[in-house]
Order: sequence, then C-alpha cells, then structure tokens
Amino acid sequence: MKVTKTKIAGVLIIEPQVFGDERGFFLETFNAKRYAENGIAESFVQDNHSYSAKGVLRGLHFQNQYPQGKLVTVTQGAVFDVAVDIRRDSPTYGQWVGITLTADKHTQFYVPPGLAHGFCVISANASFHYKCTEYYHPEDEGCIRWNDPDINIDWPVAEPTLSDKDAKAGYLKDL
Repeated sequence: MKVTKTKIAGVLIIEPQVFGDERGFFLETFNAKRYAENGIAESFVQDNHSYSAKGVLRGLHFQNQYPQGKLVTVTQGAVFDVAVDIRRDSPTYGQWVGITLTADKHTQFYVPPGLAHGFCVISANASFHYKCTEYYHPEDEGCIRWNDPDINIDWPVAEPTLSDKDAKAGYLKDL
C-alpha cells in the first residue's frame, strides 16, 4: 500500500494494493499491523456505512470528549471528502484537506481524532464506509457549518442537500 501524508498532521491518503484480472479484484481493506507501521495505531471499535444521493453533504462533524478517528472509503460512486483541523494547539488549526474518493480507485482517507469530517456526494449516489476509533456519542457531537468562510472549503457543490442539524451548524470561531 502507498501512504501519503498531507499538510495536516495525521491525515493520510492510503492507496491499497489491488489485485485484479478479468474475474474482478481483491484488496486488503485493513490490516492492523500494516496500518500501525504507517501511523494508524488506534484501535477501531465501530464500523459505519452510509448511502446518499448526489449533492448530499454530511458534516462537518466531530465529537468533543470522545473524538473519533475515521478510516473512510467509498464502495459505490464518488464523494469529495474533507478533514478540518480543529485542534486548537495545532499549527494547521482551521485548515482543511480534501480528496475525491471513488469506488473504482479504492483509496482510503484517514482522519485522526480531533478533526472535523464531512463529505459531499458527487456521483448519482454513493455508499460510504468508515471505521471509527471511538463509539458514537450523540450527546457529544458537534457540527461546523459546511460553508464556514473562515475555513473556506472549495466544495464541488453550491447548494447541497443538508440535514436540519447540518443546516443549523455553527461556525469554527464559535467553538
């Protein structure tokens, strides 16, 4: 597998080795030892799977007391995936990294604990899978507005479909 560091410490792009032929393909989606050797040593405790239509934007979500690291991949379609550094002591606080993830490339994106995460579906629909390093605690969840001007994410959609929670999210400066 090929692992690429990004401008935000701990955020990684992972390109697994894919073995394919006329029958299909095989790839290893997770191996604790191999991932630990590449900087992802946290234990994963929960897997999630979401399915969304084109233009749906989910995020930017985070947990305060129980921050989640997320190893994400797309199993159908394509999404634009984003990590935002909300660690106050980080030199990249308020900065973001985005990547297009597609089912045919099998690329993974690792968002470490302490960052906000969101994605937007850019294909007709998408299935999105993520492994989490902490359990989901709804009472601990926070949300930052998708179009916060202080973060200035270059989303590939101007008018996304949002949940009520995401539409009412606050701004980074108000955290």
